Amino acid sequence: MNYTKGEKPKSKITASRKLSLKMLLLTRACEDLERERQEREEEKVRYIGEHLPPLQLSGLSLDELQKICKQLHTKIEVVDEERYDSESKVGKHNKDIHELKLKIQDLGGKFKKPALRKVRVSADEMMRALLGSKHKGSMDLRSNLKSVKKEDGKTDKVLTSEVGDWRKNVEAMSGMEGRKKMFDTAGGAQ
Repeated sequence: MNYTKGEKPKSKITASRKLSLKMLLLTRACEDLERERQEREEEKVRYIGEHLPPLQLSGLSLDELQKICKQLHTKIEVVDEERYDSESKVGKHNKDIHELKLKIQDLGGKFKKPALRKVRVSADEMMRALLGSKHKGSMDLRSNLKSVKKEDGKTDKVLTSEVGDWRKNVEAMSGMEGRKKMFDTAGGAQ
């Protein structure tokens, strides 16, 4: 059958049938796991039975008990050395596997980054590049800025001449008349 891109073939199995098959697979997997666990336990018991005979400690003298303890200690040391060796081998192999995976990733995606250059682009060109044909009109960013007029130094001189003697100013502004003058000048300025 030829399918177009994005079109998937219809499943011939119903959803309920799929669900029942999944449930059967899960129960089968759980049974297998349980059986494997029991087999491991049986193997462990069998191995211990073969390699470690039951100890007969009753009726032995102190020297014989010490001799048995020394034998057990030497066996424990041998087993411990073997365990340590196998753990170090496993750790080394895991490290090698990790390094090889990294090498594979490096080889698969190896490419040289191009050197980037600084490019001056206007806002219109940037919007056109980002939005494509959707961008219409020009975008003048400076048109939305507030214009600030420069004040002359003459207004500063006028203000300083009015301030002049601060005592006269305080006397003029004292009392209700002064408050009224302040209110009138403040209201007139707005």
